[in-house]
Amino acid sequence: MEGGPIRVLVTGAAGFIGSNLVESLLQRGDEVVGLDALTDYYDPAIKRANVERLASPRYRFIEGDLADLDAETLVGLDVRAVLHLAGQPGVRGSWGEQFGAYTHANVLATQRLLEAVKAAPGVRVIYASSSSVYGQAETYPTTEETLPAPYSPYGVTKLAGEHLVGLYRANDGLDTVAFRFFTVYGPGQRPDMAFTRFLTAARDGDTIRVFGDGEQIRDFTYVGDIVSALIAALDSERPLPRVMNLSGGSSVSVNQVLDVVRSVTGLDVGVRYEPHVRGDVFRTGGSSEKAQDALGWHPETSLESGLARQWEWVRGLA
Repeated sequence: MEGGPIRVLVTGAAGFIGSNLVESLLQRGDEVVGLDALTDYYDPAIKRANVERLASPRYRFIEGDLADLDAETLVGLDVRAVLHLAGQPGVRGSWGEQFGAYTHANVLATQRLLEAVKAAPGVRVIYASSSSVYGQAETYPTTEETLPAPYSPYGVTKLAGEHLVGLYRANDGLDTVAFRFFTVYGPGQRPDMAFTRFLTAARDGDTIRVFGDGEQIRDFTYVGDIVSALIAALDSERPLPRVMNLSGGSSVSVNQVLDVVRSVTGLDVGVRYEPHVRGDVFRTGGSSEKAQDALGWHPETSLESGLARQWEWVRGLA
């Protein structure tokens, strides 16, 4: 899809990763249609501010639920590709009565989008999946051949969406790829996510709350590196693998992250450990060799420099 500006649809455009992606697409001259339901999972005012910040003659924003939009509307947008980031996030909230919100946003909406794309030949669909599909993996780093075994209802719905993307590829010949994101962080991160909570507590002189003993290990990936992979997939003229990991290659414990927080902030922040949360896995860590081979992609941002950039963003919110 190289050769000049194109028009793309970004779902979940007002969220953390979506707004960073829209900004990069506009900066390089593309036309963007952004779609977001502006749900209240966290303060919708944050999402509205993201939309307003990116106002441009080349950016059309649509507020709406992807599951409720008819296929003709989506096809009529005349886009060359869809970057499907919309969904209901969060492991902790996916249990119990809230599960319906996850099946609606992560499964039904994805199916409706794929049905619409069937009527628009040549549109590439790039789907944001999650490392949560792996659950408590038996070996690390996990590769795309590792058997998915979600450990939370959230992970189940992301895997279901991923399978939908794959089966429309297999049955209808849709041009699709699914990326499994590993714990994305950076400026604009959601207020409920760990790094924003940690840095905000440090800024405000509060105690940092950690669920579990802090020895759980995560593979953290900087949002700018995620965006570069999405754009590389958008631009690639080659058929892409069905699914690829996008991992930052850090694989450090939460307690080690706290040491980095102290380093980048210069503050000796206190920590309060709270009970482990149901559905949280002990470890994540992925191999990104497939993305390297297919796209020439590799993470470029260290945890230290990425957290320093997020700290500057959090300080600016005060």
